[in-house]
Amino acid sequence: MLTLSLRCLVISAVLFSPDAFAHNPLSQSLSFSAGLRHPLTGLDHLLAMLTVGLWCVTRGGRAVWLWPVTFIGFMLLGFTVAGTGLPVPYVEAAVSSSVVILGLCVALAVKAPAWLGAGLVGLFAFFHGHAHGSEAVSPQLVSYAAGLVLATVVIQAAGIGLGRAAQRAYGLSALRLAGGLAALGGAALTVALA
Repeated sequence: MLTLSLRCLVISAVLFSPDAFAHNPLSQSLSFSAGLRHPLTGLDHLLAMLTVGLWCVTRGGRAVWLWPVTFIGFMLLGFTVAGTGLPVPYVEAAVSSSVVILGLCVALAVKAPAWLGAGLVGLFAFFHGHAHGSEAVSPQLVSYAAGLVLATVVIQAAGIGLGRAAQRAYGLSALRLAGGLAALGGAALTVALA
């Protein structure tokens, strides 16, 4: 499981990184491949989606499927709201703080009820979706969104796969360490935005 998840993540990051294409993803048409690349080009989005997967593993049970599905649903809702032109305040602050808070949930091994965790994940996903959708004004919006969803599924699955493998090999402390590192990364991103 670890090797497949890790391979998917590494291959995706290499193939879809901005340096591999030598141009800004926002300067091209909003195609399926642009949607697929977009979550991989922003550290805040990548860390948040991986951390959702890690938190699912620390929580276990229904959270392993409920929270990723909730993330995708609310991300699409935020994407749609942005597509209508409706502004939402504090999107960037919510996106960067989501990494800190989700990272802390993993680091502290928070065992939230499945519905509460889904609510928190959904709230953050809405802001992530709005951030993605505010950059997507094109007749190819549906194909862009499809690429975005596929990338999100792959990143969250990688988080779950890596989390399970780390937990089997090293125990809960490995997941908690990863959550702490994600929280620190999110804090650094928050400071950089200020």
